Amino acid sequence: MALSKIDVANMLTGLVPNDNTIRRPNAKPLIINGDMAISQRATSVTGLTNGSDVYVALDRFGFNEFGSPSSQHTMTQESLTSGNAYINGFANALKMDVTTAQGSLDADDATMIIYKFEGQDLQLFKKGTANAEKFTLAFWVKSTKTGTHVVELFDKDNTRHVSGTYSISTTNTWEHKVVVFPADTTGVFGDDNARSLDVSWFLSAGTNYTSGTLQTSWGGQADTTRAVGQVNTVDNTSNNWHITGVQLEVGEFTSSTLPPFQHESFGDNLARCQRYFETTFEVGTAIGASTSTGIIRSGGNQGGRTSGRMGHGFTYPVPKRSAPTVVFYDNSGNSGALARLDQGSSTASNKNATLAGGSQKSFEVTSTGDSTADCLNYHFTADAEL
Repeated sequence: MALSKIDVANMLTGLVPNDNTIRRPNAKPLIINGDMAISQRATSVTGLTNGSDVYVALDRFGFNEFGSPSSQHTMTQESLTSGNAYINGFANALKMDVTTAQGSLDADDATMIIYKFEGQDLQLFKKGTANAEKFTLAFWVKSTKTGTHVVELFDKDNTRHVSGTYSISTTNTWEHKVVVFPADTTGVFGDDNARSLDVSWFLSAGTNYTSGTLQTSWGGQADTTRAVGQVNTVDNTSNNWHITGVQLEVGEFTSSTLPPFQHESFGDNLARCQRYFETTFEVGTAIGASTSTGIIRSGGNQGGRTSGRMGHGFTYPVPKRSAPTVVFYDNSGNSGALARLDQGSSTASNKNATLAGGSQKSFEVTSTGDSTADCLNYHFTADAEL
């Protein structure tokens, strides 16, 4: 009997075929930046508190809080050099360090790390149909706090949710977790670029989210069932929580049948992140820094030197999810500004920068300025996050 391509591939790689390799051959991972390699905005941000779906450091993984917690965190892109996650191929992780503790939570307080999906990327789960698939979420995690932790799927299209738990057995030790969520035959994900599904890892939760019975099957929103049993990871400044190697698979898998994590090249990973956020500031350089490294310079001598209106068009290397919010910065770090450059003479910073037109693929910036110039210099950020 002739061998299939899958059989031959498995013989060469030593992998055991499973349902996922048949349904998603050569597919990109559903979770973008699950190895925590990309952190365009910053590699470390302090003082995180009272944030709602805030992207501050690692791409695609946001910080979210309900209520008004008094706890504060530092989010860091952590470099790994040892431990179980490292020896399994992960060089980076997202680290949450508690810098201001909150031992007693108010009822409406909750803190979490959140990942958001477009609906058009989830159609293979067939949610809301008779053939709906289960969800398997896997990740490497390390925490100071042992015990029960909660992770939730929230269907934003239909206001439905389901929660699962994982247990931290040993403090400050990398452990691999596999959480299976049931299929849902109610509520179809929108086939579009809008926000359809959130994955939320709870770090703390007050009684408004823990006083019921944990929602382990899909149902309508009931806040008291969302995070039942969640330990308080924010009750001491010595507490840390780390995660990497995040993957979401179609169907039900165990730790022994789970497909291998799909590592992407840094360039491919970055390009997928840039669908949601892009900046001209180089990796490791804070947004709004005073620097000309990476800055865009329009073509010189645009019809000659002028003190009047000037403009420049830019095409994104990666089209955005939607027309993004664009913020300009000059070489001195001034927000909402650019620099007008009179080549061979001088640079006038902090000049007017106006978004004259923008789409998913490009924008035009104009400057009315009052300094004689023949080209424009500017940094930008383009934000099309869910």
